[in-house]
Order: sequence, then structure tokens, then C-alpha cells
Amino acid sequence: MTPFGPTCFVLVVYLSAVSSRPTGVHLRNMESFIEAVQEVEASSPGLSPLDLLRALRKTAGHDDMMTTHFLGESYNISGSEVLERAILNASSFSFFDKAIHHIVTDRGEERGVVLAPDGTTVALAPLLLGIELGLKAKLEGSSPVGIFPVTLGRRLGLTFLSLQDFPASVRLGPNGCWDDVERPKVYKLSRHATLATDAIINGGMDGLILGMELSRPAAPEPSPALSDILRGFYMFTLQEEGLDAAADHISPKRRELSKSLLESTDLHSAVMETLALVWKLEKTEWIALDTGVGKAVKDGLQEFVHKYWECPQIIPRCQWGAKPQRGTPVPLSLPLQYLYVHHTYLPSSPCLSFPNCSRNMRSMQRFHQEDRGWEDIGYSFVVGSDGYIYEGRGWTYRGTHTRGRNSVGYGVAVIGNYTASLPSRHATHLLRDRLAQCAVDGGALAANFSILGHRQVVNYTTCPGDAFFDEIKTWKHFRE
Repeated sequence: MTPFGPTCFVLVVYLSAVSSRPTGVHLRNMESFIEAVQEVEASSPGLSPLDLLRALRKTAGHDDMMTTHFLGESYNISGSEVLERAILNASSFSFFDKAIHHIVTDRGEERGVVLAPDGTTVALAPLLLGIELGLKAKLEGSSPVGIFPVTLGRRLGLTFLSLQDFPASVRLGPNGCWDDVERPKVYKLSRHATLATDAIINGGMDGLILGMELSRPAAPEPSPALSDILRGFYMFTLQEEGLDAAADHISPKRRELSKSLLESTDLHSAVMETLALVWKLEKTEWIALDTGVGKAVKDGLQEFVHKYWECPQIIPRCQWGAKPQRGTPVPLSLPLQYLYVHHTYLPSSPCLSFPNCSRNMRSMQRFHQEDRGWEDIGYSFVVGSDGYIYEGRGWTYRGTHTRGRNSVGYGVAVIGNYTASLPSRHATHLLRDRLAQCAVDGGALAANFSILGHRQVVNYTTCPGDAFFDEIKTWKHFRE
């Protein structure tokens, strides 16, 4: 075990013919991975996505007992040597050499993960396994048996078990930040790793969603190319309506989609059955003999549901490029009693992508620090129309958002000018229903908290009203 957590459950990449490795540096983002996949597809016309996934699994050496139990052994696949040569001969060889190999180094660097265009980080191994299982089920005309254990269940069960003596809040995650979001190469975790980092869970959710979708009887025939499957889920452009008018299956919806797929499942039984299968296949005696397994799984799943389903995903400060706070941050005394809701007025347009929202966050921080003379961006959190919440001062430090009330409440702003119109339904839902409830369940807001709207009116003659403020007055918990 390394100082940053267990690394024995890794996807080991073994490739021969290293002399063919190109000297170019591949970026660790989803675009580069899709381009590498597309290059292999172009070099092998007629290659099915299922065969390509199996060849990638063989190349990666990912034939552990759990995987082969549900997917079969990759080295028994007809024509796999031809497919492997196609991968080995592609100029993207060195990228595949590292892309799928998941491990956490002694320095806290997580590898085998890529930065998605929406600003989230995804582990490729569980993503690809989920897609492979879905395509296999479609080919066989069956249901995708084993998709939960392969994408999420095994990792969740083992991390709950291995860290059962630690508080539930540290048995999952963490997230991290990239060295450069425009040219990502190094991803550093924010604390010691578990077996289920945020990237592993993101990849598992995405693999589950795509695998289930591809296995449907009504799914397109023939199945799309792997590069098209990935491009459709990750490489999209939101229109003015944001997620309200977006396709059903895209990455910003992973939490709500995975919840809808699994909420009718008895997760406790599913994880316990997965651990029993691990014990049976891998002869792991310590799992079978541990009498605290049931409680460890129950407590861990409560944290999983809270952190990854009830709470919205929050883009951390380091990810959007925040400058350091000036001065010493002032801690808040939790739980707080108020949630103050704003809209930014300037920037005046909704932000519809991670790069755009990040630029807006940096612009607001610059204005607040340099023009206003404040220590940092004023808001506790900011809501984008891209499906994500952006961290400002955060849960624990006092903001500068509501005069005379900064110590007793959080200040949350929606990016855009909503004096005459309303934010998207999805952005409103993120703030009103997800972020607020997350704060209550996490102990940051009192259960009987009050919501107050900030009336954003610059000139009462030309702009006598505030549509968003009027909308906030209809919300539960609103107080005059």
C-alpha cells in the first residue's frame, strides 16, 4: 500500500514492440483518446466496436477474474491478434500504453484518467468495460448481466471494506486537479486515494449508462463506432436553453441518469453479492470471514448516495483557475440559517460550457479582488448552465455576497442576467433542489433554513422588476 492508498487493483498495460513507440506527447483528455481510437478504426475498416473493445482489453491485460466471468477471456477472441497489431502499429501506441492503466502513484498522481470536455475527470477502464458489456449483451440479445459489478460494484464494495475503520466520508474519492486544463498531463488528487476515486466513479457511472443504453433492443443496428459512442456522450455543444434542450445521454447528466438506472435496485444486496463473487472467484478469505462487511457496505452506500446522487458535482477552484485568496479566510460556524440567491447580472449571458464558465469565474474573481478590493470572489458557489456548480468560497469560509449577512448564510449566484427572464430549469433545479438539500444533509445548512433572493436591479426606471427574484419568492423555504 502506498501513502496515497491501495494500488493493487490496477489495470496493467503490457505492450511489446516498444521500439515502435512515437516520440510525441499525448494529452490526457477525452479528445485525444477519441482521436486515438478513431485512428485505429481508420486503420481497420469494418472493425466492430465490440471487437475493438475486446482488443483494447487484451492489449491492456485486463482479464481479471471478475471481468472474464462476465465478458469472457479476451485472448480467446477470434482475430484478436490482427486487431492487436492494428493497435500496436497505430501512431497512438504510446497513448494506449498509458491511457487505460489505472494507478495512483506515491506522489498522489492518478493515472489512467482523462479530462472530459465538461471539466470532469473520467477513468477509462470502467467506462470501456461498461460499453463492452452492453455491446456484448446487444449482440447476444440478452440483458447486460454483470454491468453493475464490473463498472461500480466491485470498487465500491472493496473500498467500503478496506476502509471500514475510517469515517464514511473518507471511504470514497477524492477528486483532484489537472496541471493545465488546456494541455492536461498530470492529475493530482486532493488527499489520500481510495479504491473508488471520483474519476473511477465517474467512469463507472458513464460505463453503466452507455452500456445499458447500447444493450437496449431498440438501440441502433449496427452499433455505432466506439469513437462515435464516446463523441456523442462527451463532445456536445449546448444551445441557449442549456441542458433543458440537450440530448438525454450526455456526461453532465451522469448523476441523475445513473440514479434513475439504479434507484430501484437494492444496492446493499447488489454490493454484498458482488463481494461474495469476488471471494468465490479470487478466493479472498478475508472478505468471507469479516463479520463487519454488512455494516461497512451500508454506511458506505449512504455516503455514496449523498455524495454522488443527492449532491450536484462541484467544479473545484483549482479546476477553473482561481487565484489564491488574499488574506486569511474566515471560517463559518455551521450549520448556517440562510441561503442568499443572486444572479450575476454581469456576466450577462448563461455559460454553457466548462471553458466559458471557467472564464466567467476568473472574470468575476478578478473584478471582486481588483475593482471591489475584496479578498476573493464573493460568492460561496456559482451555478452554470452547463450542468455544474462552481466552487467560490466553498462550504467552510465566509463570503462577501450579502451586506451584513455574510456570516449567517451562503451566497449562491446563477451566471447570467435574469431581470427579464429565468435561468434554465436544470440550473434552477441544481440550486434549489440539489445544492440546498446537499447542504442540509451534509450539516452545512440547518434543516429549517430560509432562502432569500437578492433583487438585482440597477435602474428602477428602465428595469422596474427582477424576474428571477419573483421566481425565488415561489420556492419552498423562501422568506421575505
